[in-house]
Amino acid sequence: MTQVTQLSGRGLPLTGDDIDTDRIIPARFLRCVTFDGLGDQVFADDRAQTGGDHAFDQAQYQGAEILVVNRNFGCGSSREHAPQAIARWGIKALIGESFAEIFFGNCVAMGIPCVTATSEVVHKAQQWIQAHPQDALTLDLTTLTVQFGDQTLPVTLADGPQRMFLEGMWDACGQLVAQADAVRQTAAQLPYVTWSVAK
Repeated sequence: MTQVTQLSGRGLPLTGDDIDTDRIIPARFLRCVTFDGLGDQVFADDRAQTGGDHAFDQAQYQGAEILVVNRNFGCGSSREHAPQAIARWGIKALIGESFAEIFFGNCVAMGIPCVTATSEVVHKAQQWIQAHPQDALTLDLTTLTVQFGDQTLPVTLADGPQRMFLEGMWDACGQLVAQADAVRQTAAQLPYVTWSVAK
């Protein structure tokens, strides 16, 4: 299992509350068989409407790895394509005022931390990134802090997801594969499983 304890990278500030999953990845892109190529379509409609002035298009933010958002990010439908598109664009962690519950869960299942912070901390981070787009932020999941410039500020993450990242247990499928022998042993002791196989 891969532990996620600390992430450093340049930031991308995306301002606005209630940014939903249909804006993150429009519905017409959900017909894909795999998630390949979704990164190119992240915020496709918003980017088209702004004529290249969207944060995901601006040259200074290309290659950014930490997305800093506002309140209720990822609301709307439960589509897993939204965090997949963000991740495939290159984002490895999110800091925000709050996240929609299903979006948050999808991110955790992919190994992408979504930490929350106060409005004041988020706005400070967004403003700092705008002024220093080539400098890195550091998100520490052990100390639950974000560091940028000369500031080290608190972020929050519930105990359960924090432990999952720190212990490398966020990948449920990976855990099942790693425990395949134990799963087989347990299945062999269940009469309804062996009965089904015999039939």
